[in-house]
Amino acid sequence: MARLPRFDLADIPQHVVQRGNNRLPCFLDDGDRSRYLTLLKDALLKNRCRLHAYVLMSNHVHLLVTPPETGAIGRMMQQLGRNYVSLFNARHHRTGTLWEGRYKACLVDNEDYVLRCYRYIELNPVRACMIDDAAAYRWSSCAANTGLLLCSDLHPHPAYLALGADIAERCQAYRGLLEETMPYDVIQQIRVYLQQQRALGRDSFQNMVAAKMRRFAGIRPAHRPCSQDGPESKSSDK
Repeated sequence: MARLPRFDLADIPQHVVQRGNNRLPCFLDDGDRSRYLTLLKDALLKNRCRLHAYVLMSNHVHLLVTPPETGAIGRMMQQLGRNYVSLFNARHHRTGTLWEGRYKACLVDNEDYVLRCYRYIELNPVRACMIDDAAAYRWSSCAANTGLLLCSDLHPHPAYLALGADIAERCQAYRGLLEETMPYDVIQQIRVYLQQQRALGRDSFQNMVAAKMRRFAGIRPAHRPCSQDGPESKSSDK
């Protein structure tokens, strides 16, 4: 049975995650992480995608990206994944696959939902008990989004820009959001929508996506048959 195409619309942000095969590390040292970010920058530029937030964990990557057209993120991830695996294998004298199948992605509604994904992504190292202060984690966009580091590769989403009238005000407001505890149900909602690769947002947003894609855009209950939407993976997200 052929796989249905992902939900993919121009100028709608996508929360993307890609995991190492069998949950094994996809970064063995800081050299790997630096190379990945360099290749990510090249892939973003070539495909004209706008990066808002990211985090590199030991065995997976989260990105929040807005494409200029349908298909742009798919091309970006294909270019990035292929080039990184080639360098990783050569550097570590290995062969074979590195990634766990295709990346997962969900569309993200504007305003509150985008900012929730900003926070979810950048707080990953804190939830994993790797660090206490998300902004101190070197391999994420958090330091840039909180004003501690300049990063020309990031393109603030309009929802982030709306946090304040200038950079200082926006950074202060965003730091305040990071200090707030993310409710467990919000974290779980993001995980489920990402796992099922749907449209995370208001009913009106999901209805718009469904009308354009001609497919149901909400999540399916775990016990419900997937019918025309195809089988869902059972692996969980962190």
